[in-house]
Parts: sequence; structure tokens; C-alpha cells
Amino acid sequence: MSNNNWKNKTILFLASQAISLFGSTLVQFAIMWYITLETKSGVMMTISIICGFLPTFFLSPFGGVWADRYNRKLIIAISDSFIAFSTLILAILFLMGHNYIWLLFVVSAIRSLGAGMQSPAIGAMLPQFVPQDKLIKVNGINSTIHSIVMLISPMFSAFLLSVASIETIFFIDVFTALIAVAVLIFFLKIPPHKKSLERKAKGYLTDLKEGLRYILAHKYIKHFFLFCLFFFFLIAPVSFLTPLQVTRNYGGEYWRLTGIEVAFSVGMMLGGLIVSYFKLFKNKIRTMAFGAMITALTTFALGLNIFFWLYLFIVLMMGLGVPLFHTNSNVLIQQKVEEEYLGRVFGILSMISSSMVPLGMLVFGPLADIVSIEIILLSTGSALILLSILLYFNKELLSHGE
Repeated sequence: MSNNNWKNKTILFLASQAISLFGSTLVQFAIMWYITLETKSGVMMTISIICGFLPTFFLSPFGGVWADRYNRKLIIAISDSFIAFSTLILAILFLMGHNYIWLLFVVSAIRSLGAGMQSPAIGAMLPQFVPQDKLIKVNGINSTIHSIVMLISPMFSAFLLSVASIETIFFIDVFTALIAVAVLIFFLKIPPHKKSLERKAKGYLTDLKEGLRYILAHKYIKHFFLFCLFFFFLIAPVSFLTPLQVTRNYGGEYWRLTGIEVAFSVGMMLGGLIVSYFKLFKNKIRTMAFGAMITALTTFALGLNIFFWLYLFIVLMMGLGVPLFHTNSNVLIQQKVEEEYLGRVFGILSMISSSMVPLGMLVFGPLADIVSIEIILLSTGSALILLSILLYFNKELLSHGE
């Protein structure tokens, strides 16, 4: 593949995903803030998180099989269209006066189904046209682009909620999804991967079992997935209870809720640039452990009694650690896993994250209505520090992280 060819494909793919992400995050923030400000309840936030993650848990394993069996570009386009259609229906219902909280839960669940189809395909598609030695740079740039979108979208979402209705945001998401799908279908020319051209003689469960056997046969994947089980469970409170914490402790103004999202996105943007252009450690596992430790320490710090501007700085530092962990973990999988199993491996990883985060919220969400969120963050932060140390010294993972 020529130098310009793969670069052009990468630009088109990242651009389409950025456009789609912009609309999706507008809706994500609008729904989260609407529920937070209307209810101020940890239980209601927990229900929202479960609706947003649990369908992904059930569909991700099959999404991984589909990503290995069928054209990944079409899977991404179909799932984007599916999500956009559900948002369009929600916008129409809200315009008709049916602005019920439970409708937001239902649409969050439907959007989660689309994510379960899409996530494994996105993770598995990049190695189809990006050279192996460029994967970490491209993933880092992708993380930076996502961070920029995440920086802009909460500010834009807050502005729209202050001057227009929530339905406006829903319609913008539909429009951006249509643009993203058009770019994928009409402009991005990527041949189907080899396995998608073979006859589909095997059943879904057979393919899924083969993927599970592949994971169990490779110790470094088993060890990493075991780490992810605990990691995603413990980051649930800091990921989803901070808006509620800010509302309770500092006030429920939109600018405060926007501030924590902007600070986190700025940190992620800086972290993405660091990953793209600097090598902190020769071993990817060391870099991942460093990123996890940043998450751990900042989680603990947010549990302290601090003033709001220091709170924002700590959130920024937390965002810095996210690309250090996630970009290197994605690249490690993309480089170490054979292409025909990539979709299933990413599908199981998506299944882990989409199950452990809501499981964490089932525990910590209702608990946030009984004890202070600060106590929860101090406890989970301490556990994350220990977990990060264990990752740093895991010999099996270190042997594959070079």
C-alpha cells in the first residue's frame, strides 16, 4: 500500500468517526445533564448508566463475531444509521410533549445496542489499512481528535441547552450520523478483509467459542482482561458520579458541569499528543500502568475536600492518563492478535467494559445516596493504586509489551 493511499484512508476514516462522535457526545451530555439536574439522584444515574451499557454487554460478543465475518465498514455504517434513527424517534416524541425520563433510558439502551455492533468493528478495522509500525501514532492521533471533539461538544451542548431545546441536539446527532455514513459508504474505499469473503459455514456460537479459546490460549490476553475486570469496575464512580458530586457540592449550573467535561477533554487531548509523538517507556505495559496510576491518584484526590478550580485541574490530570492507558492497550491487541480474531477479541473487551461499569454503578450509585461520594472516591482510588502497581510488575504482560 502506497504512503499516500493509507494516509488518505486514515484521514477519511478518522474524520467520519469524529463527525459521528460529535453528534453522539452532544446527545450523551444532554441526556446525562437532563437526568442529573432533573432528579439529583444516584439511583436514577445508575439506571441511566445500566441502560447505556448493559445492551452493549449482551451484543458485543456477537458484534465481535460479525466484525470478523462481515465487511467491517458496512457494520459501522449500519450501526450509525440505527443509532441515528432511534435518536430521530426520540426527538419527534419530545416535540410531541412526551418528555419522560424513561424514554431517555430506552433510547440510551437502543444506542448502546448500536455501540455493541460498532465498537469491535472500529477496533479491528484500523489494521486493515494502517501499517503495523504506524498503529500507535494513528491511535494516538485518533485519541487526540476524540479529545478535541469531547472538548467542543460539552460546551456546545451546554450552549444549546441554554438557548434552545434538547430536541435541537437530537436532530444535530441525526444530521452528523448521516454525514459520517455517507463518508464511509461513498468515499472510503477499503476492500473487505479476507475472512469476510469466505463462505460462512460455521455458526455464530462456533465462531464465538473459537474466539474464547483463542483468548484462553494466550496468557497475556487473559491477564490483561482480568486486570480490565477490576479496573472498569473501580472507575465507575469517578466516571459517572462526578457530575452529581459537583451538583451537590458546588452547584448545578451548566458551566460547572461543562467545566469538568472540558477539563477532562483538555487532559485527554494532551495525553493523545504525548502518546503520538513521545515514548514514555519502551514497554507498552509500563506506559499503561503509568496511565492507570494517574487515574488512581486523581480519583483519590477528587475524594478530598478541595475548592472547585483545583477540582478542575485534577480532572484535567485524570484525562491526561486516559490515552496513555487506552491507546497502548488497543495497539497491543492490534499488533499481537491475528486479524481473523481481532473482532472477537475487541468484542470480549467491549463486553467486559460494558458489564463491569454498570455493575460498579449498581454498587456505587445507590451507595452515593447513603454515604458521601467523597468516601466512595477515596476507597476506589486506593484500590486503583494497588491495581496499577500490580499491572506495572506483571511479568507475563511485560514480556509482550516491548
